[in-house]
Amino acid sequence: MTDSAVAAARPRRLQAMWSSAHAPAAGTPRWARTAALAVPFVVLPSSLWRIAAVALHVPIVRDTGGDESGNLPSWLPIELYVVLLSVLSELLAFTAVGLVSTWGEVFPRWVPFLRGRRVPTLAAVVPGAIGATILTCLWTWVFAMLAFGRNLAGERLAADSPLNVHTWQGALVFVAYVPLVAWGPLLAAVTFAYYRRRAQGA
Repeated sequence: MTDSAVAAARPRRLQAMWSSAHAPAAGTPRWARTAALAVPFVVLPSSLWRIAAVALHVPIVRDTGGDESGNLPSWLPIELYVVLLSVLSELLAFTAVGLVSTWGEVFPRWVPFLRGRRVPTLAAVVPGAIGATILTCLWTWVFAMLAFGRNLAGERLAADSPLNVHTWQGALVFVAYVPLVAWGPLLAAVTFAYYRRRAQGA
């Protein structure tokens, strides 16, 4: 086989591996799969905003003259922290896809010691339910406070606050982060569908 043929076959092989790994689990309702696939996309805008504003220093946030690094240790640059936070957020969001895929029911081959074994139902349902509850409460509270012009502590936002939605920078933050309100409810719905499917198949 020529080098060009090998290069052409590689994307098809990767696509086949991806499709196989993320094949819908039997009995998964279409709405549940749609909801699970939507989760990474509701997290994506805030991740992109963080990377653009902090890691790439795109001028889309108001400069208040404060220390951006906050309480980070001196050895951890805020740019690296933001990239890692954004990647971790997307990975956590992507776990929702496992609740509608075959790898959410049987451990995949790359998991040491557990490969091929069935995933205990509660091992997925309990973290999913806890995560959905925390996310729903957190982001509902955040945007309820912002809607009333207050920060998380309930204090009124200063006029020069980066979160002030009366500026285009603040409005952009709001637009980037408001989809996160859907993260908890979507995860709750997908977790419920997973539990019902596994309970019926038991």
